[in-house]
This record gives sequence, structure tokens and C-alpha cells, in this order.
Amino acid sequence: MPSRSSRPAVRFAPSPNGLLHLGHAFSALTVDAWAQRLGARFLLRIEDTDRARSRPEFVEAIFRDLAWLGLAWEEPVLRQSEHAADYEAAARHLAEMGLVYPCFASRTEIASAALPGAIDPDGSPLYPGLHRTLTPEDIAQRQARGEPFCLRLDMTKALASVRRKASGAPLTFSELADDGSKRVVVTDPARWGDAVIVRKDGSASYHLAVVIDDARQQISHVTRGLDLFAATDIHRLLQALLDLPEPVYHHHALISDPSGRKLAKSKGDRSLMALRAEGETARNIRSKLGFKAAPVR
Repeated sequence: MPSRSSRPAVRFAPSPNGLLHLGHAFSALTVDAWAQRLGARFLLRIEDTDRARSRPEFVEAIFRDLAWLGLAWEEPVLRQSEHAADYEAAARHLAEMGLVYPCFASRTEIASAALPGAIDPDGSPLYPGLHRTLTPEDIAQRQARGEPFCLRLDMTKALASVRRKASGAPLTFSELADDGSKRVVVTDPARWGDAVIVRKDGSASYHLAVVIDDARQQISHVTRGLDLFAATDIHRLLQALLDLPEPVYHHHALISDPSGRKLAKSKGDRSLMALRAEGETARNIRSKLGFKAAPVR
């Protein structure tokens, strides 16, 4: 990884699997506001490791929407799809440490075997360790049959490794409030169970890719939605295991619809492109979301 720059850096990191909506606009504008507040570099990252859903047209739409909002970012834009080798190297390093294992289980098998009511912070059935103790012979036979598998982090071993490195001290992160005050949060990675770090299609999971790229881009302050607060447990664990720098975090409030549901691409919430086509102005969008007109750059 490059040596850390003395100048702070923040990033907006959308996934090109749909069009941006008001929730994305709020997040991007919040990141930009922190950039101005900190005198930081504003970086853009395209998180396109999801090969099945990422589309080039969505990438171009992201650029158009952000420019329409009055945002500017440094070039070149980092695209995760161009850095698969780095994620593979990180996963290989964890494997050499004895901290990952292949899991061949399907979602149906996991759901059937999971303990009643045992869920991870995302609401998915907590992985019950189905293939954690497969023998090398079992693994070789399954791979020879071409059975797809993901790589999971052995949470018990990973936490033990971090505790040894930290002489038993708890794993924490620093969280900034809206007013700039800071508090220390003690993490609980175990609530995620044996998290997936490499998907069955061979691509890096969000958790693995994001910590590699935050280090690569020298991100000093991670500003993102409150829905990712719990994921910071896994990210701090991976940073500690891979000897990566620890950024400061700020998790902002989420934009909801009138019923209180978080806006989402998957729910078909109106996109910024659609709002623009209806005659909405960027100035009005910024005002609705609590931001001033775009500064002259």
C-alpha cells in the first residue's frame, strides 16, 4: 500500500447495479460536506465487484448525476473490477494464516441448518458452521466435482489472532458525530458469524474489497450510511488482520420514504435521472436534502 498522505481523504463509493436515488444524493453530498470541512480530497470509487448486476450504463449515469449535483472528484476514478488481483492476494494471505475455509453450502442449506432466530446484522440466517471442519480430502473431492464454493472467515480463529496481536485489548473504531465530536466504539465481529470474504463466483465480497481500497486510496475518514454501521465490525477485524490503516468513521442518517422505509434501488425508488427528466433542479434537490447550492469550484 502507498504511504499515507498528510492530507485527509474521503470517498463516495456507489455500486453500478442501478440508478442513483435521493438516498445516494444525500450520501454523496454528505461526503462532499465533510471533504470541505476537513480540507480533504474527494475521491470517487465504483464498487463493481458484483459481476452479475454491474452495468457500464449505470457507471456513466453515476458520473452524470454527481456532476449534475455540482460535485467534483479527483481522477482517475477507482474501479474495483480492475483490482481483482489485489483482493485475491489478500484472501490468499488470510488463507496462509489459516483463517479462511471453503464453504459449499447453498443458501437453502444454511437457512435450514441455522438456529431459530439466529440472524446476522443484515437480517440473514447466521451461518451455522456447516463446512468449517471439512477435511482436506472432502474439500478436494467436492472441488474435483466442480461444486461452487465461497471462502468464509473463521471468526473464532480470526478473533483469537487479533487478540494475540493486541495483547487482549478490544478491537475498536472512532465514530464522528454530526457536530464533529468523537466516541470510541467497541466492535463485536462475532455477531456476523463466519462472514463470506470471497463469493462463489470468485469475486471479493464487499467486506474484503472495501478495506483494501480504503487503504489503497489512503482514506482517512469513511463517511457512509448508518445501515453500514454494524459492518464496521468486520472491516476493523480485516484491517487488523491485514495490517491496514484504521480510518475514522462517520455513519450518517438515511433518507426514507413517507412510510419510514429506507430508499433502495431494488424497490424501484425514483432515480435522480427520472427527477431531472421531470424538471427537478439540482439546486432544489440540494435544498430539500439540507445542503446549500453547489459552491463555485
